[in-house]
Order: sequence, then structure tokens, then C-alpha cells
Amino acid sequence: MKNTPIDYQIVRDCISKNGLISVGKASIREIKKLVDDIEQASGQRFIRMEMGNPGLPPAAPGVKAQIEALEKGIASEYPDIQGIPPLKKEISRFLKLFVNIDVDPQYCFATVGSMQGSFASFLTVNRMTDGKNKTLFIDPGFPVHKQQVKVLGQPFKSFDVYDYRGERLRDKLEEELADGTVASLIYSNPNNPAWFCFNEQELQIIAEVATKHDVVVIEDLAYFGMDFRKDYGQPGQPPYQPSIARFYDKYILLISSSKIFSYAGERIACLIISPKLYHTNTPDLKKYYGTDSFGHAFVFGTLYTLSSGTAHSPQCALSHLLKLVNDGEYHFLNEVREYGEKAAIMKKMFLENGFRIVYDKDLDVPIGDGFYFTFSYPGFSGDELLEEMIYYGISAITLDITGSQRKEGIRACVSLVHRDQFPDLECRLKRFHIDHPI
Repeated sequence: MKNTPIDYQIVRDCISKNGLISVGKASIREIKKLVDDIEQASGQRFIRMEMGNPGLPPAAPGVKAQIEALEKGIASEYPDIQGIPPLKKEISRFLKLFVNIDVDPQYCFATVGSMQGSFASFLTVNRMTDGKNKTLFIDPGFPVHKQQVKVLGQPFKSFDVYDYRGERLRDKLEEELADGTVASLIYSNPNNPAWFCFNEQELQIIAEVATKHDVVVIEDLAYFGMDFRKDYGQPGQPPYQPSIARFYDKYILLISSSKIFSYAGERIACLIISPKLYHTNTPDLKKYYGTDSFGHAFVFGTLYTLSSGTAHSPQCALSHLLKLVNDGEYHFLNEVREYGEKAAIMKKMFLENGFRIVYDKDLDVPIGDGFYFTFSYPGFSGDELLEEMIYYGISAITLDITGSQRKEGIRACVSLVHRDQFPDLECRLKRFHIDHPI
């Protein structure tokens, strides 16, 4: 029996209890459940890097605004399916001030987290045209997005973009879209999990190829402005958050409050439909919605049937937060810079103990420090490494479940690792390195 920081038999028993044939193939929530069980059975605290929970308190002004709204009795009213007017107005202002695009409030909506936004987007976009029902995932990416299209019974294709950056992206997109079956394309920027960031040249390439093949681009901005190599946090001043919206006219933007405002528990996000897409008419939509109008189908068909609206009080919270941000009274990026600072410290610990950074370059420059980083260890596949690290009290997920072709890799999320755990993390990494000499 191995002598590891976490009792070997306890880990084995918990893996068996959870019915995991392969720890490396487990989903984020399955890993969370496994580690919860091991912590309870062992009494040992893990270095938790598997789940992207915010590690900061929720933005205080939002909490106050939400409480005030509830005290005024807002909970008794059904919310407008289109979103409350003050929030729609502030989303529109936010887009102008931080993305430098003009979008009327009528095209701005509230969703029950960006998860509902992406699900609604796949459900509607991939029904616009018969025979054109696939999603192209520019991987690596958020694993649950693929789970969503699988639940919907929709086909998809994907590729790992790491070797197709810059102008090479054009030919790869042409190859993937050439058969005319792809309706939607999705990516995150900054990228979850690799943390590279598409630049404006690459976004323009995506726009040009998407235009040629009439594909709707879904841009996941869950980590809005969190490329800390630049300051995207000054309202109305460049640099602006890079976005497909400056280059293309058939897009859906997803802007979550979970990370930038640490408001994950209230399930509130912004969804923006480009005016051209909103007013697009396709006869095939009538089979599902009784209308050929994309905008009408999306809002009064898909959003309505999914949730009958987004809860009132979180909308009030987000509306207030965005107003403060737009007015320059609340600098949201100042707080979340903590993630980048922790990532820099943690990566150094890993590198000093024989680990390697998998996605180490953003084009020709070192990858930035942010919410995630990726690592490997010589001689291990990602599946093997993840399971082995569980015995050392360190949890994460494999890159394999993100669509990455780097089968040796692990995704580490820094948000839930507290600074008082850094000495313990360093000790466990050193122990791992001693037990697995290179």
C-alpha cells in the first residue's frame, strides 16, 4: 500500500463508491463529489483546483441592491421574459464603454447564467436551417457546452486551436465549415482552460470565414477583461475587450456575472443578440416556434419555455453593478486581479517541482496569468496524473474532457486555492516530485 499524504485506502474506497471507472474521464461535478467524499472520510483538506467557483466574496453593491429589491416585494412579480429595462439599458452602455460597440437595449437580455444562454443558443440557432444543425467547438473549451448539445441530440465537430493560431486559423476554419452543415461556432475569450486570448486579427479571420459560410458565432466572455496583460477596465477608454462583435454581424455574446462579480450563486448573466441575427427570418423555424423570426423564436419560444424569465432580484443586482461600473464608480477588474497574482505564484511552484506548463504560449508570447493554467508531469498521461495527484490531496480535471488534444495535460483552477494553502501545496508538490523522480 502506498504511503501518500491522503490515506491510500480511503481514496481507493471513495473512487469505488462513486463508481468511477476512470478518474481522468470524470466530469467537473463528479470530481467535486469524489473529493468532497475523500475530505469527509480522511479529515484532510484538499488543494481544490477542479471547479471554477469564484474565490472572492460577491460584489457588495449587488448584494445590497438585491436585498433592497426583495424588501420592496419584487419576488411576487413574474419578471419580463425580455429582462428588466434598467438592466437592458446598462448592458447596452457596458457594451459601448468596454467593447466599443453600439447595441440597442432591445437586443440585450438576462439569462439564468450563461449556461442557460448557451443552451438556448444551441437549441435555437441549430434549428434555423434543415440540414445545417452542427456546432463547431473551437477547443479546448468549457466541457459542459458539449454536454449541452449532446443532451439536445445535436451533432458537433471540434478541433484544438493551439496549433492553428494566427493566419493558420483561416484554413482550418475553411476545412471545418466547407461541408455546409455547421450552424453555430463557439469559443471562449480568454480561453477556458488554456487562457490564451484571440487577438483582433484572429477575430477578423473568424468573422470573414463565418460570413462566407453563414455561421452564427457564439462568443463566451465568462472571463471578461481578465487578460491582465492589458487594462480593459477603464470605461470608454481603449484598450477594449476584444470581441467578434466589432467584425461580424451575426453573433451571440454571453457575459456572465459569475467570475467578474463573484455572483455565481445567483445565476444571472447577459446575452446579446446582434441586430442582424435577431431580425433574420428562416422558414424552418416555424416547425418549432410557429414563427420564422429568429429573435421572436429565441425570446418567446426558447427563453420563455426554459425558465419563464430570469429571477427579478438578481437582475436588479446586476443592473446596479453594471451602472456603477459604467459610471466609473466600481472598478471590477481590481478585485479579480487576485486570480492572476495567485496563478503566477502557483505556476512557479509547479515548475520548481518537475511539472511543465502545457499551453505555455499565446501565439509567440508567454501565456498570461489568470483564472486557469495547465500542467503535466513527465511519464504520465493526463488521466494517470489526475488520479495520482488525488492521493496527494490535489484535485483538478484533465484537459482531455475539454476537447484538448494534449492528452498529457491537467487544468488547474486557482480561484478556490487560498493563499494560506500555498505552503501545503508546495509541500505536496515536493513530495510528489520526490516520489516520482524524473
